[in-house]
Amino acid sequence: MKKWCLLLGLFVVFTGIARAEEEYPLGPDSQRQAGVPQGTVTKHSWTSKIFPGTVRDYWVYVPAQYDSKMPACVMVFQDGHSYVSEDGRARIPIVFDNLIAKHDMPVTIAILIDPGTLKAAAPGQMDRVNRSYEYDGLGDRYARFLLDEILPEVAKHYNLSANPNDRAISGASSGGICSFTVAWTHPEAFRRVLSFIGSFADLRGGDIYPALIRKTEPKPIRVFLQDGNHDLNLFAGDWWLANQSMASALTYAGYDVKFVTGDKDHDMIQGGAIMPDALRWLWRDYPQPIAKPPMRAQGDPKSGFAGVDSEWELVASLTNSEPSSAKDSLLLLSRRLKDALGLAVDGQGNVFIGDPSAKAIIRVDAEGHASTFTHNAEGARSLAMSSDGVLYGCGDEGIVSYTLSGTKTVRLGGVRCQDMVITRGGELVFTGNGGVMTVPLENLHQQQVYGPSEDWGGRAFVANGVALSPDQAFLYVGDPNGKWIWSFQVQSDGSLTSGEPFFRMETTDEASASGAAGLAMDAQGLLYVATRLGIQINDQQGRVVAILNRPEQADESVVPVSGVAFGGADHQYLYAVIGNKVFRRHLVRRGGP
Repeated sequence: MKKWCLLLGLFVVFTGIARAEEEYPLGPDSQRQAGVPQGTVTKHSWTSKIFPGTVRDYWVYVPAQYDSKMPACVMVFQDGHSYVSEDGRARIPIVFDNLIAKHDMPVTIAILIDPGTLKAAAPGQMDRVNRSYEYDGLGDRYARFLLDEILPEVAKHYNLSANPNDRAISGASSGGICSFTVAWTHPEAFRRVLSFIGSFADLRGGDIYPALIRKTEPKPIRVFLQDGNHDLNLFAGDWWLANQSMASALTYAGYDVKFVTGDKDHDMIQGGAIMPDALRWLWRDYPQPIAKPPMRAQGDPKSGFAGVDSEWELVASLTNSEPSSAKDSLLLLSRRLKDALGLAVDGQGNVFIGDPSAKAIIRVDAEGHASTFTHNAEGARSLAMSSDGVLYGCGDEGIVSYTLSGTKTVRLGGVRCQDMVITRGGELVFTGNGGVMTVPLENLHQQQVYGPSEDWGGRAFVANGVALSPDQAFLYVGDPNGKWIWSFQVQSDGSLTSGEPFFRMETTDEASASGAAGLAMDAQGLLYVATRLGIQINDQQGRVVAILNRPEQADESVVPVSGVAFGGADHQYLYAVIGNKVFRRHLVRRGGP
């Protein structure tokens, strides 16, 4: 009886699969066709350094039309073994042969990679399977694995295009979210994403993507999604709802997105059937570049981005080799600027940039002309401008002041500051290891050192960037080691009370620390915070409503955005600092007073 039950069960399973495959049959583009040139497939193995000790197999498909004199497009597939097989559902070598022969996609080399495994150290011990760690994480570790290890290795043998418009990436399930993460974190390297039954669930935090997509300044990527309404529903979330949420968010943010739905489970039955058409859609209009989506709802932080009407432009850097659209005089700055930390702006929109390594302060006037304000600045790490036009700085000598001609006076020795701001009432507020300190400018002299003005209640807190609300009723203080920006009420005597961790920053997958550094306010009371993710814009209720992309792609853990300020004649240029580089972009919004 048990034998017959088992046979009946197998019959039901296999007839169910057969029926499903009949409902989603593989078309002619997934079958070998007479007269179509066939590419070659070679198998390789790799031991990774980015994922230490892990080994994996990968396959390289090279189309028959490949010419080593011409850079070939590249498409990466996760879980490579399931895509390279010619009797599976995806059948990438067959599909690529047919589509390339029809000119429905460009000449493309496919790299099909399995996840890594750390082999057991001794018999009877377990291997460590890296699939979820590599695929489901939201950081850029896997992207760096591709860019720093696999692509360079394959490029030793084939002429691979470095143009991001020529690069695509695909996967199913966790491989699907992995593919999106690679393009999301490195759009300068990959622009085309093909995801089947993507695991946009809380396996490793991927459920946050729909909200991040809605908040983050759009990126130049194209996304194809597929899922079935019988997909997984388990401890990490509902895959069907998650993919619907992804499609909705991408549509809301203006992306070039297509979402194909069906009624299958967590499998590639539908995905294999639509693979040729999905690839046609992904590569349509090639070689026309994939454009960055337009930013929606200009000037309305409740429904879109907060008034961005330009791209970042390089103002200054250590060398003059980088391209720049700034004025010629700004290029002179590239020969001077070794480091960039403090930013301050006067009432006319002139921006002052501290360069502690060069012991200098650079001045960029409202028209964009750069010059050296002073060479007599000992480690000017933070700067602030008083309402009467006196520039204050904090460096190796303590707090100093500079006249318009650059003459320096040491005002308060023995003090080290992270950032500073000056109230209209003449209170100097600065941050340091002790928290937040306040002192009237009229009482500054070398013998006075003032302690923290607020009891932090025993919290572990490192005070960094500071900013005042436009009406100066509140002081905002950044904590780079956490995800919070604190809000304090400013009393009439300059003291700070009623502190709360009020603004909640979005953080990277690699750390819970936001890296919050410089703060700036616009005239409508929105707070701009320099973080590892980019410039996070917050409304008056403490919510992140938009995230401006970093001025340049870099390892955010090594080179964070460290300062922001509004400058220019109209106070509508947002300046940002990364390492020794200063960028700016014009906004619809104006900086606060």
